Amino acid sequence: MENRTNGHKFGTYFKTVKMENKKTRSIPSKKYKAAAVKTMAEEPVAAYAPSYPLSPVHVARLESNYVKRSLALMGVASLPPFNTVENVSDFITCIREGVPKKALDNLIEVTGINATEMAGIIRTSDRTLRRYLPKQKLNPEQSERVIELAKVYSRGEEVFGTLDAFREWMNGSVRALGDKKPKEFLDTSMGIEMLMDELGRIEHGIFA
Repeated sequence: MENRTNGHKFGTYFKTVKMENKKTRSIPSKKYKAAAVKTMAEEPVAAYAPSYPLSPVHVARLESNYVKRSLALMGVASLPPFNTVENVSDFITCIREGVPKKALDNLIEVTGINATEMAGIIRTSDRTLRRYLPKQKLNPEQSERVIELAKVYSRGEEVFGTLDAFREWMNGSVRALGDKKPKEFLDTSMGIEMLMDELGRIEHGIFA
């Protein structure tokens, strides 16, 4: 006899199936597909849940590629301490030690954000920013914002396929963001988190 249980945190149903070795496993019921679209729209975190289990090795590989691309966008992959970064948490040391102005210059070039806009994003004046030497370190708050920018553009390139396509999206009005331009949210960590959430939805076809 089938035993139906509410086995999913977002309200989808699973049924327990007996296996030949008398053990049981849960598989999605027919109601799963209909519920999935609704729950991902209501619960952004659901958009990041893979449809199949990922092994620790696979997850580590995905994170490694993401980190490497972020470092490449900043142009600091070969510089210490960036050359020892292997995962997202390793960026904490880089933030504390300070990101060189060179990384910011590279991001200005690849993102299309002009110097005046970038100065506003890292909370300084355009005049002050221009006085920085390429090897001069930014303060921890500014360094964290630079790394967050690199992560957003790395993720955007992954979702849209090219940086050009992502830059176009960043400069256009997005209904899900209150008809504002995504780049208007780059000056706060919460705003950047909102953009990352929106990219997750786009990747899964929830919002455009």
